Amino acid sequence: MIWLALKTLRHRKAGFAGAFVALLCAAALVCACGMLLETGLRGKVAPQRYAGTPVVVAADQSVRQTVRKSAEKIKTKAKPLSERAWISVSVAERLRRTPGVEKVVTEVTFPAYTAHGELTGHGWESAALTPYTLVEGRAPQADDEIVAEASSGLKPGTLITVRSTAAPRRYRVVGVTDKTLGSLFFSTQEARRLADRPGMVSAIGVFPQVDISVDGTVAYRGDERGTIEFLDVEKSRVKLISLGGALGGTSLLVAILVVVGTFALSIQQRQRELALLRAVAATPRQIRGLLGGEALMVSLAAGVIGSAVGVGLGFWLRSRFVALGAMPENLTLAVSPFPIFAALLATVVAAWAAARVSARRTARIRPVEALGDAALPAARLPWGRLVAGLVFTGAGVALTLVLSALSTEAASSPVTMLTALVWTVAVALLGPVLAQAAIAVLSVPLRVSRVGGHLAAANLRAGSRRLASVITPLSLMLAMTCTILFVQTTMGYAAGQQAAEGGRADYVLGPRVSGVTAAVVRKVPGVVAVTEVLRTSVRIGLEKYGAQAVTPAGLDRTLDLGVTSGSFRDFGGEVIAVSDTAAARLDVSVGSRVDLTLGDGTPAAVRVAAVYSRGLGFGELTLPHDLVAGHVDNPLGTLLVSAPSVPRGAVERAAPGVAILDQAQAAEVSAPNAEVNYVAMGLIIAFTAIAVVNTLAMSTSDRSREFALLRLVGTTRRQILRMLWLETLTAVLIAVSLGTVISLVTLAAFSLGMTGSVQPHIPPLTYLAVIAAAGALALAATIVPARFALRGRPADVVGARE
Repeated sequence: MIWLALKTLRHRKAGFAGAFVALLCAAALVCACGMLLETGLRGKVAPQRYAGTPVVVAADQSVRQTVRKSAEKIKTKAKPLSERAWISVSVAERLRRTPGVEKVVTEVTFPAYTAHGELTGHGWESAALTPYTLVEGRAPQADDEIVAEASSGLKPGTLITVRSTAAPRRYRVVGVTDKTLGSLFFSTQEARRLADRPGMVSAIGVFPQVDISVDGTVAYRGDERGTIEFLDVEKSRVKLISLGGALGGTSLLVAILVVVGTFALSIQQRQRELALLRAVAATPRQIRGLLGGEALMVSLAAGVIGSAVGVGLGFWLRSRFVALGAMPENLTLAVSPFPIFAALLATVVAAWAAARVSARRTARIRPVEALGDAALPAARLPWGRLVAGLVFTGAGVALTLVLSALSTEAASSPVTMLTALVWTVAVALLGPVLAQAAIAVLSVPLRVSRVGGHLAAANLRAGSRRLASVITPLSLMLAMTCTILFVQTTMGYAAGQQAAEGGRADYVLGPRVSGVTAAVVRKVPGVVAVTEVLRTSVRIGLEKYGAQAVTPAGLDRTLDLGVTSGSFRDFGGEVIAVSDTAAARLDVSVGSRVDLTLGDGTPAAVRVAAVYSRGLGFGELTLPHDLVAGHVDNPLGTLLVSAPSVPRGAVERAAPGVAILDQAQAAEVSAPNAEVNYVAMGLIIAFTAIAVVNTLAMSTSDRSREFALLRLVGTTRRQILRMLWLETLTAVLIAVSLGTVISLVTLAAFSLGMTGSVQPHIPPLTYLAVIAAAGALALAATIVPARFALRGRPADVVGARE
């Protein structure tokens, strides 16, 4: 049947254009997501500052846990640390004594802020690791001397202020280097003071003639040096694997749903043709072969072009993620044939399966009944489709219940999208029944418009299957858009509300304030309490928990975490507090002992003194500042100042150059970046929007003979366009109702699990904008092809070959 499939494709180009566009978009999405996933799995980052060093020795940057699955099977799992793990300087001494080692160079790393931006501070001795070359001046020798990069525009003799872990200090530029890698070099003694890690170094460069290894450390060679130089690469890899997998899976499910709907509409429009083939003795196998051949050829062409588009889309996604800080610029995008072949295979399989599913009833019907069945609308929903719809409804209920019990974003995010999709599939399967029920109610107000309304009501009642095929992508677009948008607003609103309710400070200083500045602010007359706050994450086992570290003194004057049990009376040292969500996950209570791993891999045994309710606003764990400060890459945090009688100017004078934030700004500083999710999931929204336009354009273009016949019996163009306006608005109204219910059920379950409240936060203006955009898109996709369909002479259109 391939030759016949080629003929039908040649003569029905417009009919297959919709399927081609849907498959092309699906291939592009799957290919782009595959590239992200592959980059997470095997993306490389070349070393820059360590490019001149054959071997870099550093601490293991992962926390590991050994799991015994059976008496014979033992597995070690690893998760990346959130902060840099340091090693003892004694390792460098051992390496210097190792035969065959020519040179050993130690390095310390710390944050340094100037008027030119955020830089990384090092001792000048580590310049040999790149190596840097002085183009002007000399190396720093005194504690108040620095060497800057040429890109800074600084010249020898210039005085600049540097803010770092100690008090801001004026330094004299004595040299300028040739490279631009974001570094600022100090004398060795000053760098060690600012790093504030006595007896520790962040990395050791080794120039050996033999293989080296030191127990308790890791030797990085080749491109591995890039992973120890850029620690955020490992975090980005984990994020890309998670994001690429979740986005790819969601994209594939959406693509299947859209492609099945597109093929169903295309086959529905060809019912008379397929019925005629059955009437002239074409077997079910031949019909399936014809449709499968058409799907194969269309999907191959769409898959090849879509995969090429997907490669470009993958590079665009990478550029957006780099701009948003979700992945480092030097993590190269992995480009290989695997995502392309995967996208092509997924497209072909989806198209073939969609064609087979959509043609099931047409292929099975008896030849004698074929033409009559094509001429009349289906009397009822097939039992198989009805049962499948009920099964997916049950699955939607089950997933909703599961989602309402999930209290971590990592677990709830994929289930949220899956829940919305399963509900949409149920709506798609039960679409004709829902459409008939909706039309039975809406046909009454439609008839208020005497001609257009009467025609619209009659068409909708007779074409419930066509209406259902239009409702499905519309409701999918609305459900996915509302879910994606309002998951973020729900979390952001809940976190902001908790932060606002728990914030008692009169001033918030930040976001990068040193402990020295905090001590100065404490001495201002009238200041009651100053709380230093650091943000980090820790691991309990291999599970990651967001945490804040605070100074205990005067904490009750600056923060109200909503303590539900215990108290902060003993807080400090190795005594911590946990949120009620974390307490439930860990199965701990007041007095429980917890073994955790700090951000740099340092183990700590702590005791729970309090359980609090405002974990979304302040972190799942609250730790003593002294416990954490020496184990983070950047010990500069925010200050919460209780000073009800102190004017703003006095605080500003005590902390020159430090911004004073309000509570909303402080929450934004510590909030996770939701823009990455918007960019990623926005592609799915765009795909569903294309599907809406595609479906409506196909549905309208196929009705040209109907429009011509209406014009021959006296209906004007204006009346036909009004009929289409009313039909489209009815479809939009039904889709808005279904999409809103789907998203509301999903969001309510998500909100219950994550915030404890069944009420999600849905900004009314944003919701109305979504509805307005969907309505405008649907009307444009209907009216534009309708105007083209109405351009021909009615008699010519009616007499034309179908």
